[in-house]
Amino acid sequence: MKNFSITFLILMIVWVLLNNTFQPDILIVGAGIAFFLSLFFCKNCELFNEMNFTPKGLLYTIIFLGVFFVELIKSNLDVTRRVLTPSLPINPGIVEVKTKLKSKFARMLLANTITLTPGTLTVEVKDDSYFIHWIDVESEDIEKATKQIVEKFEKYLEVIYG
Repeated sequence: MKNFSITFLILMIVWVLLNNTFQPDILIVGAGIAFFLSLFFCKNCELFNEMNFTPKGLLYTIIFLGVFFVELIKSNLDVTRRVLTPSLPINPGIVEVKTKLKSKFARMLLANTITLTPGTLTVEVKDDSYFIHWIDVESEDIEKATKQIVEKFEKYLEVIYG
């Protein structure tokens, strides 16, 4: 039921954003479509089972999204600066970072978050190690690289997914 409810809620939010209206007839059509899609796709899914669906978990989800968007903007500006100023030194390489996350979904979300921020790309995941291609390697030490790349996202994902 949890997976169905969360999927329905996400689909309704997307519906409202796409239609940009709260007219009752549009909402009823959206609710029907969201209901049947959630029923069809989530009868056997376990996508959100590990999510802490509590007020604290929801708050940390909003904070996580805020942190992600701030990091996204910062990294976009950094990469843009490097492209527009070719004299800036870059030091590309692959670094290993570690995660404390146990949830499979949280680990996947962390890998995708790292990849979506320009300048970093998750190349491989092995157990609790992520191998990240970094546009400007500041440290090859696992602990320092983990602190710079992973820690800012991981602390929120730990609360959201346990």
